[in-house]
Amino acid sequence: MERRDRIANIALLVAAAVAWCAVAYIVVTQDPIADPVAGFRGAALMGLASALTIAPLAWLAVYARHRRIAYRGDWGRALRRAGWVGLVVGLVVALRLQGVLSPPIVLFIVAIVAFAEVTLTVDR
Repeated sequence: MERRDRIANIALLVAAAVAWCAVAYIVVTQDPIADPVAGFRGAALMGLASALTIAPLAWLAVYARHRRIAYRGDWGRALRRAGWVGLVVGLVVALRLQGVLSPPIVLFIVAIVAFAEVTLTVDR
């Protein structure tokens, strides 16, 4: 692992900690019923915090699977997968706030994201 990889991992984890603190602040201080925008702000922050948490973990998982060799494109894949996770988390929270969340909707969203990720990671 190179120095830039360590710095990127630490920076992303610190940013994730800050984002989770912002989520905690929104959850504790604002009411989504009184202020409807607060719920969407919280959903967006939860998605961002989830993505920032998953990005270094996804890169480290691939790094460990490749027997401690960092290949070109691993960071891009990790960031893309973290983006998917953040999008799904934010969408699920927003749908829950609207009261329209159901298990078939969640399964459909996860299936679409899984299909998109498999399509994007296929080696040609």
